[in-house]
Amino acid sequence: MDGNGRWAKSKGAARIFGHRNAVQSVKEITEGCGELGVKFLTLYAFSTENWGRPKEEVDGLMELLVNTLQKEIKTLHQNKVRLKIIGQIDSLPKFCQKNLLEAMEATKMNTGLTLLLALSYSGRMEIAEAARKIAEKVKLGLIDPDQVDERFFEENLETQGIPDPELLIRTSGEIRISNFLLWQIAYTELYFTSKLWPDFRKEDLYEAICSYQKRERRFGKVLTPTA
Repeated sequence: MDGNGRWAKSKGAARIFGHRNAVQSVKEITEGCGELGVKFLTLYAFSTENWGRPKEEVDGLMELLVNTLQKEIKTLHQNKVRLKIIGQIDSLPKFCQKNLLEAMEATKMNTGLTLLLALSYSGRMEIAEAARKIAEKVKLGLIDPDQVDERFFEENLETQGIPDPELLIRTSGEIRISNFLLWQIAYTELYFTSKLWPDFRKEDLYEAICSYQKRERRFGKVLTPTA
């Protein structure tokens, strides 16, 4: 969800103004995915690198996260949305951790869209942590090194039990991955748009999905044409 700061700058406002206006985009895209029957939506809300931003902006983001959750938790529950978090939740402020855990607990039995928020998240760190967990199990004699294959590795990632993304949408004209789900997106279709995130709406989501539907996903294979 990129471009909040540039959007705010274009309005002559502080960066936090862009983050506040981005909440409407989150609501619309979550609602749109639910209406389309999408099962999983992951929003890259805050990376480990984002801790390097000005303290005023980081503090504002954390407060915005909690305030939005408190306002929207009833709506999430009504729409059967299940909330999950990936990332280093322990590194977030205590008041954020408390609200996130409460929201996950309140929605854990919901059976509609699963909304994953990536907070204090790093794809490289996730892979390194999975390798550390596996190495510890080998050291303790719980597993044999020969047992470690792709499937076993995936079971030690934070996204265990969640399918790999089919489509990744990157807003704001940036054409890079930015340390997001590096293992999981091996065969994900990528879609880049110049729209800044606060301007991204349902029709933009539909456009991205239409682009995805026109693609042929081969996963490295050659598909045999049907008669």
